[in-house]
Amino acid sequence: MSNSKLPLVLIPGMMCDQRLFTHQLSAFQNHRDIIIARTDDGSSMESIAEAIFAQIPWSRFALAGLSMGGIIAMEMARQHPELIAGLALMDTNPWAESAEIQANRTPQIEMAFEGRHLEVIQHQMAPKYGGSDTEQEAQVSLVLAMARDLGQDVFIQQSLALRNRQDQSESLKNFTGKSITLCGEFDQLCPLDRHQAIAAMMPNCQLHVIPNAGHLITLQAPQATNTHLENWLETLI
Repeated sequence: MSNSKLPLVLIPGMMCDQRLFTHQLSAFQNHRDIIIARTDDGSSMESIAEAIFAQIPWSRFALAGLSMGGIIAMEMARQHPELIAGLALMDTNPWAESAEIQANRTPQIEMAFEGRHLEVIQHQMAPKYGGSDTEQEAQVSLVLAMARDLGQDVFIQQSLALRNRQDQSESLKNFTGKSITLCGEFDQLCPLDRHQAIAAMMPNCQLHVIPNAGHLITLQAPQATNTHLENWLETLI
């Protein structure tokens, strides 16, 4: 470890890569070792989490994830809580997928098998990411670029992992490290009630609502997000 501070592992959301955390890398990488985890190996939350542990060279680290990345982080906390100093769960969901959303996955997966996963993201997912009108065009362009680079097979694998995931309530109740949960004020995909539940279940967790932001707070409100992450990181040992 090249820096004295606790290293940080960041897990991006569905069909996202390191570009989701551009502003966090810029803010933290000069004084803290950071890994942006790959989420392209496995078709279950359990297998994706195991693959991420294999990417990490440290015996103890801080762990932060956004959206699906937060769900993976919860699964990692279930598997090996002793390795994780603290959790930052951003715009995410602690519960198993609802029957309604599970049903929606099937036609989306079918479209991906036809090579049309970018259509799903552009027309069904991206409109719910929020952000200001001026941000929308650049944001959708970035989201599509990340999804294009990851490809349809990863879309299918991640869709299956999300569809079949388990409830992580017990994992959160059993995790005692200092943690935070961040929610964009206008998040349509993972609204405030999810984060209130996370904060209530975890023994040592603070909830922060990010004003004037939607689902992708790392891009839409980077300064506020970074402030909360930095304050949390400084409490960890």
